[in-house]
Amino acid sequence: MKAVTVIIGHPAAESFCAVLAHSYAQGARDAGAEARVVDLRSMRFDPVLWEGYRRTQELEPDLKAAQEDILWSRHLVFAFPIWWGTPPGLLKGFIDRVFHPSFAFKYDGPRALFQRKLLGGRSGRILCTLDSPPLYYRFVMGAPGLRMMKRSVLGFCGVRPVRSTLVGSVKLADEAKRRRWIDQLRRLGEKEARRP
Repeated sequence: MKAVTVIIGHPAAESFCAVLAHSYAQGARDAGAEARVVDLRSMRFDPVLWEGYRRTQELEPDLKAAQEDILWSRHLVFAFPIWWGTPPGLLKGFIDRVFHPSFAFKYDGPRALFQRKLLGGRSGRILCTLDSPPLYYRFVMGAPGLRMMKRSVLGFCGVRPVRSTLVGSVKLADEAKRRRWIDQLRRLGEKEARRP
């Protein structure tokens, strides 16, 4: 049975992004996987890494629980909106605090050039909602948030392969289109839960 952790990085109380994330998780469950949802909005933690990585900043209980969910999983899904081309600050703060050295990666000595990737053996999915059309985001803006998550975060820590789904334009979508997207994410969750 595949273990899936879905991390929702939208700070709003109600968001279409969260609806899609829950639909994905339900699809994974329908396929027989166990799926956990980590909703950053409901967590209590300081998103600021005050001293960088020079000193250890004690993790709050919610962040420790999120790390346990990440280590438990074999497939990680990050669902978030694209704001100013990148993920919201809440998700960035979560990554700064949770994906620290010795959890997600490790350098063997102060002069080491390359890191050990501590989250290997996991696949990933990035689910982004956008107000702009996905093709505009990819080819005109260069998809900076998608590249950051895929290469600089997940790839850096050993998560691979990492696939992506861009949903948009959300603000122009009618109810029928939104329902199709919800069903599409449920089917994608089922498919990826069955993937070895």
